[in-house]
Amino acid sequence: MSVLRRSGPTLLGDDMNVSFEFFPPRSGDMESQLWESVMRLAPFGPDFVSVTYGAGGTTRQPTLATVKRLLAETDLAPAAHLTCVNASKDDVDAVAREFWEAGVRHFVALRGDSPDGIGSAYRPHKDGYRNAAELVAGLKAFADFEITVSAYPEKHPESPDFMTDIDMLKRKVDNGATRAITQFFFDNDSYERYVERVRRAGIYVPIVPGILPVHNFSQVAKFADLCGASIPDWLATRFEGLEQDPQTRSLVAAAVAADQVMDLVERGVQDFHFYTMNRAQLVYAICHLLGLRAPKGNGTVTTATAA
Repeated sequence: MSVLRRSGPTLLGDDMNVSFEFFPPRSGDMESQLWESVMRLAPFGPDFVSVTYGAGGTTRQPTLATVKRLLAETDLAPAAHLTCVNASKDDVDAVAREFWEAGVRHFVALRGDSPDGIGSAYRPHKDGYRNAAELVAGLKAFADFEITVSAYPEKHPESPDFMTDIDMLKRKVDNGATRAITQFFFDNDSYERYVERVRRAGIYVPIVPGILPVHNFSQVAKFADLCGASIPDWLATRFEGLEQDPQTRSLVAAAVAADQVMDLVERGVQDFHFYTMNRAQLVYAICHLLGLRAPKGNGTVTTATAA
């Protein structure tokens, strides 16, 4: 794995770590975009890269194929997402076994959203895991996977209050999760208050902020509304009038995300997870602004991938 050179006065030390999320491709063009993004970001030496999993296993084979290629052609450590949606325990366990046999040792364990769409009521499968806490326990019973779970600085939209939300996180950790990645957010004060609540509840695993670069503000605003993430007025103002100006919009997006991460670094945060949307340009620019450097001529993509 490559070692990063850090530079610039913004960073507080040499312990900054990044990870990246990708989603499996559904067409030839999307596959090309995915692997161009992987090759572009791999030299930063992320702790791991996660690959999403469609509701009810709709991307099971593309997710597995993507993970297998990451294992075969790169030095990256892939983490496969896994959900409970529309699946019995036996079905989920079969998927876990398939990924284990492929070489996966890290899962991002999620309940998943309703197949009727985000915001619709979730109904567990009658023979399935009812929530992510049960899924974590099932995975740990099968093998000693490393397990990452989700966290919600502004609480999950289906939780009646923060106490209920944090109790679910504690159950996931008590069952074996060793890291939580947050839903994206833009208010760092909300994240900091959330971490304080989590620590007071006796949860001490890393709470890694999930950072979403704003490729398209209107789309992000709609998605944020569905998943309970707030959009500050200042953020809307930053992107106002740029709907038909993608070049300037990208520059603003990189600056906004870099400012957010730099502020979190000043608050003592050292681990970051980037939702790449299979687009490397903004994430690469943000990492560069943060002082991350890949050693020249020593990326993490092997000759097989480069070929």
